Amino acid sequence: MAKKRKLYDCSKCPGYCCSYHIIPVTEKDLARLAKHFGVSIEYARAKYVTKGRPEDKKDGPYKIRRKSDEHYGKICRFFDQAKRCCGIYEARMTICRTYPSGKCGYYEFLKIERDTQDDQELVAGTWND
Repeated sequence: MAKKRKLYDCSKCPGYCCSYHIIPVTEKDLARLAKHFGVSIEYARAKYVTKGRPEDKKDGPYKIRRKSDEHYGKICRFFDQAKRCCGIYEARMTICRTYPSGKCGYYEFLKIERDTQDDQELVAGTWND
């Protein structure tokens, strides 16, 4: 019997996974980005990604560049901060296309906070004021 994949409503998430420190980028992702923006792969590599650290080599040779974010500190450079969603959805990275492959970090965080606060409607923030 096939295991049923849990579906998440990502439209209600403020972009938690987009704030992950490492968002791996494959050569195929680079080609997709280049095509999406109408630039060369070399330009896409120079502009949109950074080299991964040697200790993170399991994630691949590149990771997406990040930008400042008022809620998470840093977030994917392609994240639309006004709409709180992916700004390049059709050209997003392979990892983004397959996420969540198991548990969703935001929903796990939200569940813990709701249980702790005994409030099943709570929308917890991850930033400090």
